[in-house]
Amino acid sequence: MEIAEASRTAVLVCQGRAVAQGRMAVGRFDDPTAMALLRDDERGAVDQVRSGVAPRGWGDRVEFEMVRASAEVMVPRTVGIDDALRERGAPQLVILGAGLDGRAWRMEELAKTDVFEVDHPASQRDKQDRMQGPPPPTGSVRFVPVDFTRDRLDVALAAAGHRESVATTWIWEGVVPYLTRAEVEATMRVVSGRSGPGSRLVVNYQAPALIGTLGRLVARGLALTARRRDPLAHEPRRSSWTPGAMGRLLASHGFAVGEDRDLLTIAGDLGLQVKNQRSLGNGRIAVADR
Repeated sequence: MEIAEASRTAVLVCQGRAVAQGRMAVGRFDDPTAMALLRDDERGAVDQVRSGVAPRGWGDRVEFEMVRASAEVMVPRTVGIDDALRERGAPQLVILGAGLDGRAWRMEELAKTDVFEVDHPASQRDKQDRMQGPPPPTGSVRFVPVDFTRDRLDVALAAAGHRESVATTWIWEGVVPYLTRAEVEATMRVVSGRSGPGSRLVVNYQAPALIGTLGRLVARGLALTARRRDPLAHEPRRSSWTPGAMGRLLASHGFAVGEDRDLLTIAGDLGLQVKNQRSLGNGRIAVADR
């Protein structure tokens, strides 16, 4: 991501959640904040996908397919993480790379939880600019701006009031693939050092897959030929992990994995019919406790 630019991936993710609201996994998936966090020009593609009618124009069709595919990913990913959060709550919740996350505004379970949203300053400014639509948060929300090229995550969290000796639930969603292995390990050292007994880490990561790399290259090519902005252009994939490697990493920092499932399995449990099965099969959610 460019230093002065808010994450475009966060917008695509939010569009996917908005498409799914009231249409996919009804009763399990619920995110009324998504549409409210989008700008008018970003809602057009959402409305088109929700209509079920693909546009004829090449450029519009590329955007349509990207937003539709995002919805397929976001439903199982969101449900899997929400379930892990509800199953074992904690007095503190840290969302690493929060983007346009709406959990603090839509989950009543967080009413007595101190929520810390960590993200790049540009992305946080963008989110705060968008906050006219959603209702007030259910509880306490503290924005923690962190530029990893110059700021220390542990120092920023401490300054925001995070208590290192108290149990914390950590949500690390949609971030790990964009970090190098060294950056992932550095973040894990902070997570470990600021996790009191009873803490839980919910991490979304990508398993190695050549087809996934090829798919991203094709998607970027289509966006370019359609003269549409590629939301992933400045956020390349930098690391992938096998379940075994991820489990060893978390264990080395004091977290024991109790569950690790791929998004395709979760989608099947939700009764979803998905087109991009390979993509969902490579996305995973690990739940680890201390």
